Amino acid sequence: MTAEDRSARIVDTLVDAFADLMTADPAAFRVKFRKMAADPFAFYRGSACLFYADVAGREDPWADERTSRVWIQGDLHAENFGTYMDGDGVLIFDVNDFDEAYVGHFTWDVLRFAASMALLGWRKAISDDDITTIVERFVRAYLDQVRVFVGTSDDRSFSLRLDTTEGVVHEVLSRAKLRTRVALLDGITETEGYDRVLRDMSGIRRLDDDERAKVVDAFERYVSSIPEHRRLRGVTYRVKDVAGRSGFGIGSAGLPAYTALVEGFNQALDNDVVLSMKQGNVAAPSRVVDDPAVAGAFRHHGHRTAVSQRALQAHADPMLGWTDLDGVGYVVSEVSPYEADLDWSELTEPTDIAPVVEYLGRATAKVHCVADADADHTLVPFSTEEAIAGITAGREDEFAAWVVDFAHAYAAQVREDHALFVEAFRSGAIPGVAATQVA
Repeated sequence: MTAEDRSARIVDTLVDAFADLMTADPAAFRVKFRKMAADPFAFYRGSACLFYADVAGREDPWADERTSRVWIQGDLHAENFGTYMDGDGVLIFDVNDFDEAYVGHFTWDVLRFAASMALLGWRKAISDDDITTIVERFVRAYLDQVRVFVGTSDDRSFSLRLDTTEGVVHEVLSRAKLRTRVALLDGITETEGYDRVLRDMSGIRRLDDDERAKVVDAFERYVSSIPEHRRLRGVTYRVKDVAGRSGFGIGSAGLPAYTALVEGFNQALDNDVVLSMKQGNVAAPSRVVDDPAVAGAFRHHGHRTAVSQRALQAHADPMLGWTDLDGVGYVVSEVSPYEADLDWSELTEPTDIAPVVEYLGRATAKVHCVADADADHTLVPFSTEEAIAGITAGREDEFAAWVVDFAHAYAAQVREDHALFVEAFRSGAIPGVAATQVA
């Protein structure tokens, strides 16, 4: 394929994926695309749709009728890991973004992460040989953890916690432990009279009476999407304040969203809860998965996001649910004070990175193999770990080599694609997001 043809493919794929959102909010996509232009890794983060357009056309020797129908995170890259407080009150280090989650080849998550590590390694000037070692460590940890799940009857007991980790991952969990609900509330709310309200700040949009009434109604309907045995009793869920929200990162540009401040476990102001109500996006893998049974399992993209997260987390957020607003699906989840992302800026040497990616490999195996007790098991009604272990048994070296080869080749492709994207964007070749001229 010539550079001109590849550039056209990049533009066409982005426009096909984001046309409606670009029309609704072109300014947000100019911001998104300028962030993607920063470097190849940033471009890769924002172009999952291109990754799936590419891998869907590749032969996958590890995909059979079961391993091609696994719950996947959908946008697994190096920066989508961090901490959260699980439904049992335990701090967990895990995958932490489920906007693109869907049902597809288990290899797609493995390949997308491996290529992201090759890109991150290149950005840190790490040699190809060391990148190979790093990717192999990830793959072998992933396969080892899958085999562990095959051999145990209590899959849900495994997690990366303060008592099961060390080094950088343990440090991330320790930092998350220092965070408090009061500090979060003080940062985004203020007291007005004898109660809390959302603070007027960048990214917050006040609603008129009609929009506020619609949002509150949608929120009240959201409560019924929480499994009944998980619903909190008493005063919980009473809406205190609600506002529109903007200022998302690369992945969620243009998606309408709201922040709701609700009564917490009791009427004490330090127990108030902040919830995000965000329009569900079209999952990138869904663009290449041609299975009406999968698509038909979801009421809308908000429902799909929540259902997928429960399928990918052993102890999902008890506030997780969905609703709709003007016929469009929204996912609702807590804005948790206990979220801390893995910071790659201080991880510069391969010897420091390698043990971290082993943890990430095990975390990836966990999301593929261990679901929440309230997950819907009708789409994937078999043991994922047995399916993956079965197709890779005795071929672990071959599988690792296949992933490593892809990581290097696709990272090189992304570096070329990044340059083509930058030129297409700056020359106005992406319709709908051409920048305004400087006066």
